[in-house]
Amino acid sequence: MDLERIISEISSFVWGYPLLIILIGGGLYLLFLSKFIPFKYFFHSINIVRGKYNDKHSDGEISHFQALTTALSATVGMGNIAGVAVAISIGGPGAIFWMWISGLIGMSTKFFTSSLAVMYRGVDSAGNKQGGPMYFIVSGLGKKWMPLAVFFSFCGLVGALPVFNVNQLTQAINDIILIPNGFIVNDLSNILIGLILVAITSVVILGGLKRISSVATKLVPLMVGLYMISILVILLVNYEKLPGYLYLIFHDAFHATYYAGDSVFGGALGALIILGIRRGAFSNEAGIGMAPMAHGAAKTNNPIKEGLVAMLGPAIDTLLVCTMTALAILVTDVWKTDASGVSLTASAFESSFPEFGGYILLLCVVIFSISSLFSYSYYGTKCLSFLIGDKNKNKYNYIYIVSIMIGSTTSLSMMINLIDTFFALMAIPTMVATLILAPKVVEKLKDYEIK
Repeated sequence: MDLERIISEISSFVWGYPLLIILIGGGLYLLFLSKFIPFKYFFHSINIVRGKYNDKHSDGEISHFQALTTALSATVGMGNIAGVAVAISIGGPGAIFWMWISGLIGMSTKFFTSSLAVMYRGVDSAGNKQGGPMYFIVSGLGKKWMPLAVFFSFCGLVGALPVFNVNQLTQAINDIILIPNGFIVNDLSNILIGLILVAITSVVILGGLKRISSVATKLVPLMVGLYMISILVILLVNYEKLPGYLYLIFHDAFHATYYAGDSVFGGALGALIILGIRRGAFSNEAGIGMAPMAHGAAKTNNPIKEGLVAMLGPAIDTLLVCTMTALAILVTDVWKTDASGVSLTASAFESSFPEFGGYILLLCVVIFSISSLFSYSYYGTKCLSFLIGDKNKNKYNYIYIVSIMIGSTTSLSMMINLIDTFFALMAIPTMVATLILAPKVVEKLKDYEIK
């Protein structure tokens, strides 16, 4: 049995029903526990991001807006372009409905995990305050839970590797620029793409969190704006197909007519639900534990405030950007072809903008991917810092840079299964600790006043 098959089987095993119960069942429990109160403050959370309630004297390194954009630069990435395409190519239109469910529940999960990241900030070996699941596990539950925090941090070292983003960016460059212009695509061309990405990424990530957040605040609004305008044009050109496909998303979600993957316990419908939830979790990372590391660094001493900011992440990421990608793929009918991943999304753009659609998508893909590279490196350094000390954290960047080369020269299925596996493993300690500590967040939420 080859390595790719082994990784695929491990990924399928860890993404079984027990994990779905923790992520979706746990998320629903958190939603009911808070009595849906986070949603009541949805527009208030937008005002927090705008800086209306900033406190310059609070602990932390970056603003609410920088924390959100740093988290979004990781989540609003290839999961929204390639991840959605993978979901549709395997599961059909119905997979999108289950991604929506993941996003809605994920808003509540993000609220709790990021509130805890501020509420139970820990101190690293250099004496600096830090946030994230590994810190709120130890600070909130006690030292006896240290093995769970170590397990999360170890899995985070692999989960934060950029191999999927790099893999799909390389594929996009090959499909949109190199192949149409007669260039030969081989290992050498992929290595050259990897080296260029290494050079760009190194300049930013070796500058630390403040440089990463500074770049993210400029790139994220730009990339989301450009991408959304392009998708809106595609939808306007194909507006007559939109109502039919919206209906098909809801209908197929419970019939799994177009599901083309392997069935599991529960048949094709059960497999479709798993696929949608899995791709949704990959897209918004709710319950995985990455984003709380960024939100835990926000300048605030009010955990509820940062939880409300974090709640916007899945709304922007899954409910808005992923939906737009899915509709573009559906209304252009390219989902019926054999293309997959970023190539499927590229086909949608090229069918609507024959001369330059691929280049528009490529620009979006470059911005999405590179901004994700910056944020994930920060998450990895925080995990390594927790494991072996702050003075050693930057060693992760060198591992990270090597992984860029690996991602540019390996297959899509291997990369997506590898990251899926470690995302699933990270979710276990994150959700266990969050569910235990959730009543503490609810207590703070009851006392929260808009000010």
